[in-house]
Amino acid sequence: MSATVTTHLNFKCKARQALTFYKSVFGGQLSVVTYADAHDAGSAEAPDDVMWGQLLADSGFRIMAYDVQSAKSWHPGENAMYVVVEETKEDNVVSYWSKLIEQAEIIQPLQPSPWSPLSGMVKDQFGVVWVLSLLKHV
Repeated sequence: MSATVTTHLNFKCKARQALTFYKSVFGGQLSVVTYADAHDAGSAEAPDDVMWGQLLADSGFRIMAYDVQSAKSWHPGENAMYVVVEETKEDNVVSYWSKLIEQAEIIQPLQPSPWSPLSGMVKDQFGVVWVLSLLKHV
């Protein structure tokens, strides 16, 4: 297995609260990078808002979440999730990216991030937002 797809939920100032709740339901390890941690505090309503969050349980349950930046509109149920594809092979990430960006809007260029050696976000020609990431540990 080299690629996985994960549900990524979007919130406004409630990602940590939601991830903590889901942890109480499913158990597991919670990992969070705040906007302040990533030196991007100006993009969020509060520096401690979640820029990248993940809950991973021993059972295999996995969910990701973040707090939508203040400059972006957000309403519950609207733009509520992303499709996250995590890959163990850099060539595959680059290949998926090069195909998805055709007639698309690049939201975050494919580049290193605090949680991945290579990560990018694109809204494809059908309006679906994809996040592609190279896994740190394989």
